Amino acid sequence: MNLKEEKINSSLHYNGRIIKLFNDKIKLPDGNFAYREYVKHPGGVCVVPLTDKGEVMLVRQYRYVYGREIIEIPAGKRDAGDEDTLKGAKRELKEELGIEAENFVFLGELYPTPGYTDEVLYMYAATGLTFGETSPDEDEFVEPVKIHIDTLIDMIMSGEIRDAKTVAAVLKTKRLLDENKIKYK
Repeated sequence: MNLKEEKINSSLHYNGRIIKLFNDKIKLPDGNFAYREYVKHPGGVCVVPLTDKGEVMLVRQYRYVYGREIIEIPAGKRDAGDEDTLKGAKRELKEELGIEAENFVFLGELYPTPGYTDEVLYMYAATGLTFGETSPDEDEFVEPVKIHIDTLIDMIMSGEIRDAKTVAAVLKTKRLLDENKIKYK
């Protein structure tokens, strides 16, 4: 079965600092027409920083769209959309938590919400951590949080941790730890 949708025309409705909102007319596989509203996003990176004691370094921050604080792994958008993903992961880890790491393991790509955005998140795990000074963006206010990975898995499974990138990246990291493909040290 052919599932491909064909773009007929596209109109830009909003051109923001980070996102662009489009509304495209498309032709469906059955020949009918429909519209797709979507957000273009430069993509992002996220990191599971793992201490030699099995603790994950996270950040607590207020997320305006949810109206509450959430706990999540350090993350951020790619600079200019074409920034090397490992370079971006290292930058975000240093900015948000003041951490540098000896080892990075690529965990894969995540499509956080494919129904309305083209955003791709590139996930990493980091070990061999050294701690230094943070340098958050001027509009970024975060508090460091340290949680053992087993406790963090329990928090994910109970629904206490709901952030998609954190859920996916931590579960992948735990699996690789269990398979001895990542070591705490």
